[in-house]
Amino acid sequence: MTSPSVGAPGSLRRYAHSLWLLSSRDLRVRYSTSALGYLWSVLDPLVMSGIYWFVFTQVFQRGQVGEQPYIVFLIAVLLPWVWFNTSVTDFTRAFSKDARLVRSTAIPRTIWVGRIILSKGIEYLFSLPVLVLFVVVTGAPVGWGLLWLPVAVLLQTLLLIGLGLLLAPLCVLWADLERTTKLVMRALFYASPIIYDVSDLPGAFAQIAAFNPLAGIFTLYRMPFFPELWNTPSVVMAVVMTAVVLVAGWYTFRALERPVLKEL
Repeated sequence: MTSPSVGAPGSLRRYAHSLWLLSSRDLRVRYSTSALGYLWSVLDPLVMSGIYWFVFTQVFQRGQVGEQPYIVFLIAVLLPWVWFNTSVTDFTRAFSKDARLVRSTAIPRTIWVGRIILSKGIEYLFSLPVLVLFVVVTGAPVGWGLLWLPVAVLLQTLLLIGLGLLLAPLCVLWADLERTTKLVMRALFYASPIIYDVSDLPGAFAQIAAFNPLAGIFTLYRMPFFPELWNTPSVVMAVVMTAVVLVAGWYTFRALERPVLKEL
């Protein structure tokens, strides 16, 4: 049976309420069973930042990679990367993890994608004090580029919605896609401008990197601290690619919803 429409105001309110209940449940389960609780939201990106900071500033003397302060350069995009990476990984199990609820509930089944994005997005917001701390400690300047931060969050949210609507049903029908996605995400970390900037890449590599929507999104995340890194082609391509993924995800989800319910 196809999911009911969420177009009417009453349906939208019920959808938003259900989305919040499921997302808050995920957060309660995550933190109630963990001794460190909230610290897990910041520990992973903090450790990753420390490793890359040490390697590129102490071992290899950083060379021409990134900007100073390098730790702020790293953390500004490592935090949204963790949001992106954990969301995409969870998309592969979005339906199979709660198969009984997916089959039996009357709420739109897009909500099983939305709850992942929302809960992981809240964890991203919880981790922002770490970025603020390093900005204060290092004395990194904060400028007008701070206005781009909500745009980056919105663009990443839309990209994740599109990817979720693509991956969630496909992974039910083709189980091998879950492992494939994990491999792709490992490669995508190094193919995205996280430990470097697009401008650090030579010639054709910079042009190819611009087709990665994360390149433009991460540029926006760095704007509050490094406005000189603005890259118009990357940002425009991020908007275009996000729109393409969003449309492709929506049509894929609508086409595969019935087969997925039969498979579950």
